[in-house]
Amino acid sequence: MRTTLKKDEKILIIIRQHWLRLVLPIFAWLLLSVLLIWWLNNLTAYIIILVAALYPLFEYINWRHNLWSVTNLRVIDETGFFTRYSKESPLDKINNVEYDQSLWGRLFGYGNVDIQTAAELGETKYNLIHHPKLLKDTITQAQEEYKKMQISNQATQLAEAIARTNTGAKPSQQMIADELHKLFELLQKGAITQDEYLAQKNRLMGS
Repeated sequence: MRTTLKKDEKILIIIRQHWLRLVLPIFAWLLLSVLLIWWLNNLTAYIIILVAALYPLFEYINWRHNLWSVTNLRVIDETGFFTRYSKESPLDKINNVEYDQSLWGRLFGYGNVDIQTAAELGETKYNLIHHPKLLKDTITQAQEEYKKMQISNQATQLAEAIARTNTGAKPSQQMIADELHKLFELLQKGAITQDEYLAQKNRLMGS
């Protein structure tokens, strides 16, 4: 993977397209090689075979560098070796992840993955993915852990803010508004109860 990881970011999984992606170019090269040896069987035939081998080699290099990385912060889509393409989807911007497999897909372990984000072009479908369910489950689990981390950080910041108000220092109206907003987000996410919300709100408003 060529993308530089951010601070405290770690890779959870790297997925590529299924190896069936390479069957056609390798089969085409092998068929051409057999025909040339059968018909010609001379130096020219072997030179053509060696040159034609660049096709499956090129496809293998592209397959090797066409990957999806799931980290604890985002999903990274990288494509290409000679020409490069990279796309990132933050976990909190991903609205839904789906996968589908045909009968043959279940037998050979490949399928399609559909990722919907909050962006304008919010739906992207990736075909012939190796272990599509694993990719989908990893993204879903990473999202849950990311939400827990956000809630924990907000709760910590709120506790620190409340602690500062209890020291006797007069908090600004903007600080109170910010902390009330964080408090309401914690309530919406179920991190605190309604009673805890009201108690902390009264403490902030009364400071």
